[in-house]
Amino acid sequence: MALLTEDARGVFVISVTPFHPDGSIDVESLDRVTDFYIEKGATGLTILGMMGEAPKLTQAESRAVAERVIARAGDLPVVVGVSAPGLAAITELSAAVMDMGAAGVMIAPPGGLRTDAQITGYYAQACAAAGDGVPVVVQDFPLATGVSMDVSVLNRIVADLPQVVMLKHEDWPGLPKITALRRAEAAGQRRISILCGNGGIFLPEEMGRGADGAMTGFAFPEMLRQVVDLCAAGDMDRAQDIFDAYLPLVRYEQQPGAGLAVRKYVLAKRGAIASAALRHPGALPAPETVAEVERLLARLDTRLKELD
Repeated sequence: MALLTEDARGVFVISVTPFHPDGSIDVESLDRVTDFYIEKGATGLTILGMMGEAPKLTQAESRAVAERVIARAGDLPVVVGVSAPGLAAITELSAAVMDMGAAGVMIAPPGGLRTDAQITGYYAQACAAAGDGVPVVVQDFPLATGVSMDVSVLNRIVADLPQVVMLKHEDWPGLPKITALRRAEAAGQRRISILCGNGGIFLPEEMGRGADGAMTGFAFPEMLRQVVDLCAAGDMDRAQDIFDAYLPLVRYEQQPGAGLAVRKYVLAKRGAIASAALRHPGALPAPETVAEVERLLARLDTRLKELD
């Protein structure tokens, strides 16, 4: 499989990790959801991320999930989240998944980093831990990690660490950061790919600022692909119309602490996974939540028919 480069574009779907109700990994659903993402237009996959419940998996389970998805994905590039409190775990998992054929690894900063020097120093160590020449995605998600990376810090990381080929942009508010990074590139800075997360809630605006696509796990990945393609083609109005139809569900799925349960419920309803189960700690959505989601899905169906 080809390695990830700074020219990566499109939609790298953040995959859920399917579980049986007893908490064991559902390998058949893992195959099924991988096929589902590909059928709905994914140009890449990202596994073992925060919304893939990676912290709830053992190292052995993480390797097993990676091996199965990478094999199932064929030529589709697969990025593997290897974030861990210690560098030894990053080294171990990175080596394993790259040997399996992963396209690169994603690393989020640990929560204890506070200064710019600590952040840049950490990524220098993390890139070394990932392995020489292994493409690295920097996950910038301060709402989850508590680590704020200023544009100047990201510019330094890009300048000093050629292994960093992509930014997963999840700062919020963060649109000016995309603009600043692209302006730095116009002034001579090395280019990196920018794919955006946060459930796609700002996707049209992010594409307008110069993002290359999405790296998120919204339960309708076909919407992400349509919006990214239309924006890239310059048809911003059509992209916005399609995005607006899905926006109520995007918004609902973005609730901290509840969004993954909603996402899995919708994916199960769509037949992508057999069960909406989360591994503990985690619970199925309450009946009131299910009723609200069903109402949003019904309204989405009506809105899409109006757009045809």
